[in-house]
Amino acid sequence: MKEEIIIKPFRKILQFVLLLLLLLPVKLFAQTDSAGTKEPAAKDEAALIAPAIEFIAVQKSDNTVDLKVGVKAKIKGSFIKLSLLKIRFLQVIDTAEKNLGFVITDENGKAVLNVKAAALTTTKDGTLNLKAVFAGNKQMDPADGEVTVKRAALEITPVKEDSVLTVKVKLVIPGAATDSSVKDLTIGVFVNRTFNPLKIGEGTTDENGEVSVEIPNNLPGDEKGNITLLAKLDENEIFGNLEAAAVQKWGTIVSDKIQNQPRALWSSHPPIWMLITFIIMMVVVWGHYIVIVYQLFRLRKEEPAV
Repeated sequence: MKEEIIIKPFRKILQFVLLLLLLLPVKLFAQTDSAGTKEPAAKDEAALIAPAIEFIAVQKSDNTVDLKVGVKAKIKGSFIKLSLLKIRFLQVIDTAEKNLGFVITDENGKAVLNVKAAALTTTKDGTLNLKAVFAGNKQMDPADGEVTVKRAALEITPVKEDSVLTVKVKLVIPGAATDSSVKDLTIGVFVNRTFNPLKIGEGTTDENGEVSVEIPNNLPGDEKGNITLLAKLDENEIFGNLEAAAVQKWGTIVSDKIQNQPRALWSSHPPIWMLITFIIMMVVVWGHYIVIVYQLFRLRKEEPAV
């Protein structure tokens, strides 16, 4: 009787579990046809790199034009500068294209081509339509850039009156007596330095396209005191980029010869007393470290054997 009381609940539990197993869904696996042919997996073609061309035209005071390009591409989330790429420059005249030359980008992905005035053809409305083209290769897609600028130039004139140094800049449009587009343009004046031009002032043109900027009289020059002054109009919607330069003897004389400088705290040759003090301090500090290590080895050797 006791055994039936104990076994009966276990039977009910076992019946309940079997019922659950019968109600659970079962996946059926069909045998594949061995005679059927498998379709080959389509291989994804490697995506080509899509380069981007930054193209600007800088009109110089001698009527030449500097065509400047920068080529880069976004690869794995970061922009990479592309070097050793051939960039061709063209001038678009109506429906025809005139070849101006080509350049190869440097390690920074940049290149410049100076085009003489005789090689450029100005349209009837006085504009230049220029184009930079990269033909593409096995790894990169083709790319191009295009700019349209109106023909113009800057004239820079250094003026010295009563020890006051001034630079007068005028915007000139060839073949036009007056033009309202030369007014209210911001022209910057720079002095050429080793790496980048240093801006020393700017001004806004009047109705004649003229502006005057005062120059400091303590600018460092070369060994003869010459400085190179630059006048720039950057990223204008009509004229694009304009630039003019003038060399003037307005700087302080700075020698470019390498000379041995006297010992000083701020130079690469410190005073003797400083060298001696430094050596003594290093000997004292490292001497303590050597003594500590030596004593540790002595304690190790004097440790009693177990």
